[in-house]
Amino acid sequence: MPLKLFKRPFRTKSYTTPIHRRPNSMNRWFKWLAPGLFIKRWLLLSALGGVFFVLGLAIWTKQAPVFRITRLISNLISNTLTFITELVPNSVSGPIVVFIGLLFLVLGQSRTLGAITEVLMPDGNEELVDRLVSYRRLHRGPKIVALGGGTGLSTLLRGLKNYSTNITAIVTVADDGGSSGRLRREIGILPPGDIRNCLAALADEEKLLTELFQYRFKAGNGLEGHSFGNLFLTAMNEVTGDLEQAIATSSK
Repeated sequence: MPLKLFKRPFRTKSYTTPIHRRPNSMNRWFKWLAPGLFIKRWLLLSALGGVFFVLGLAIWTKQAPVFRITRLISNLISNTLTFITELVPNSVSGPIVVFIGLLFLVLGQSRTLGAITEVLMPDGNEELVDRLVSYRRLHRGPKIVALGGGTGLSTLLRGLKNYSTNITAIVTVADDGGSSGRLRREIGILPPGDIRNCLAALADEEKLLTELFQYRFKAGNGLEGHSFGNLFLTAMNEVTGDLEQAIATSSK
C-alpha cells in the first residue's frame, strides 16, 4: 500500500559545537539587498506607510497642530545647525553629522537583527540571511514526486532535498521481516521501516535523526531487534489513530 510522505520533515536543531564566525559586515548587509528575499519591497512599503500616516494626520487635523510642531522642530534644528557651523565649518561638520547618523542607523538595525537572530538561531553557527537565502532558493525549487521503496528511495530523497523543498515521496510498504514484520504481525500496523528511512533522509539534521531512528535495541524482552524509528511511528499511529496522520504529524 503506497503512502504519501509530506515535505521536508523534522526541522531540528543542531547539537554540534557552534562555530562563531565574524563575517564581513559590509557583505552581510549587502546580502539583505539580494534579489528574491522579499525584504526590500516590505521596507519600502513600511517607509511609504509612514509617509502616508504623517500626511493623513496632517489632513485630519487641518495641518495646524502638525505645522506648529514642524515649525518648532525646524527652528530648533536651524538654531542648532547655525551654532554648530559657527564653531566648525559646514564642510567638516556636515560629513561628521552624516557619518554619526549612518552609524546610529547601522548600529540600530544591526542590534535589532542580532536580537532576532539570537532567538531564532541560538546556536549562532549560521547567519540569518544565509538561512533565508537557502530557504527561498529551495522553496522555489521544482516540484518533485518520487515513487519507490527500500533503500533506493531514501537515498534519492537524501540528494533531492538539496535542490528543492517541494518533494513528495510515495512509499511502497511491503516489509515482512525484521522489526517491521514483527510489528505488522503483532499490532497490525503497515510496515514502517521504509517510511522511517525516508523521514530520516528528508530531515534537516539528517545525521542525528538517522542515528536515532536506526538505533536498534540489543536487549530487553520484546524490545530486542526493534528500531527506535519503527516504535516511534507505531506509537504515533496509536496516538493519532491513523498511520498517514502519524506521518503528517511527524513531518512537522
